[in-house]
Amino acid sequence: MGSIDPPKAEQNGTAAAADPDRKPAAGDAMPPPPSAVKHSNGTAAEPDAATKRRRMSVLPLEVGTRVMCRWRDGKYHPVKVIERRKLSFGDYNDYEYYVHYTEFNRRLDEWVKLEQLDLDSVETVVDEKVEDKVTGLKMTRHQKRKIDETHVEGHEELDAASLREHEEFTKVKNIATIELGRYEIETWYFSPFPPEYNDCSKLYFCEFCLNFMKRKEQLQRHMKKCDLKHPPGDEIYRSGTLSMFEVDGKKNKVYGQNLCYLAKLFLDHKTLYYDVDLFLFYVLCECDDRGCHMVGYFSKEKHSEESYNLACILTLPPYQRKGYGKFLIAFSYELSKKEGKVGTPERPLSDLGLLSYKGYWTRVLLDILKKHKGNISIKELSDMTAIKADDILNTLQSLDLIQYRKGQHVICADPKVLDRHLKAAGRGGLEVDVSKLIWTPYREQG
Repeated sequence: MGSIDPPKAEQNGTAAAADPDRKPAAGDAMPPPPSAVKHSNGTAAEPDAATKRRRMSVLPLEVGTRVMCRWRDGKYHPVKVIERRKLSFGDYNDYEYYVHYTEFNRRLDEWVKLEQLDLDSVETVVDEKVEDKVTGLKMTRHQKRKIDETHVEGHEELDAASLREHEEFTKVKNIATIELGRYEIETWYFSPFPPEYNDCSKLYFCEFCLNFMKRKEQLQRHMKKCDLKHPPGDEIYRSGTLSMFEVDGKKNKVYGQNLCYLAKLFLDHKTLYYDVDLFLFYVLCECDDRGCHMVGYFSKEKHSEESYNLACILTLPPYQRKGYGKFLIAFSYELSKKEGKVGTPERPLSDLGLLSYKGYWTRVLLDILKKHKGNISIKELSDMTAIKADDILNTLQSLDLIQYRKGQHVICADPKVLDRHLKAAGRGGLEVDVSKLIWTPYREQG
């Protein structure tokens, strides 16, 4: 599952600072490394010759080294060196390092310069293969996840060997930034673009057909010829400036593949679907006089035996925290209602996806329980909402709103408790105006 609207930093555990995306301003004072020596007057002392020699002796840092690194909040955080590359200038020790902040999600991994690292904090490098032989054989998959859970989020279905292969292949972001419409966006994860794009740190996307190019001039030439002003599909929803387009992966194969390449930059998935024929893509847009600009999307299998009503979901970073992710979730359930089916998102859910779904399920179910008079069963709730019974049961159990009596589940709906849970679940985001949805289920099309 993909990323939706991210919760606040303290909720998802990906940042310790109040504003994790704030970059220090030019005038901000950078704190000294944690191990810096200070004079009695409080100023940082120059390291002595022995200290300098000790620091130089650990260079260049090996892959796997753990060290403290100055992050964008100006503070030092523990990191693990994932990769290194030699700079084209300087001596044999001049490298830059790709690091994983062990406190944060992988989306914050980045290349850093040597001066950001506190060499006095370098830990002895452990040969991971030896470590695996010693400790890995008797470890359960659950224990492995606990040790490096930021690296395995969303990959609980993988065995240890597949997980290591996935991490090795995707450990370094290949594209640092993209330009899409009026936004320049920093990427979060690796995406398997064709080999000819291996040397590009930035890509330029046409925001309408999603073709991508290496240079700005190529994009400018392309935009003069591209006649699209919206995704190449059927508009199935229009309310105010919001529009939703249904794109058939079989009819629009290149667009579907380009969308997957783009989305993978912000989704830490095991695989990227090259065979888009089996999927429908629902692309949400903000519309103005220049056209319909992509905000986010979700994909859905045309035929799912597991009752999945959503495969991947993404709100693009510039549009996050505006309720669009919740809108996309609600929209997927409105389609399920039109189909006369119950639905559930494809597992595994990402950290952000799980939080968003829990919030959606909580709000929808508690709203019904507040208004309903008398008893109501989980089956009735499922029929009303198109939410799968297992998701309803798990949600109510997590809220301590269900008990098991005489062989059946009984919902306990104390109004004060419902109000407290509703308040904790937060606002519901943008509403889907069902009267504006004009759509025929896929099985009935054609």
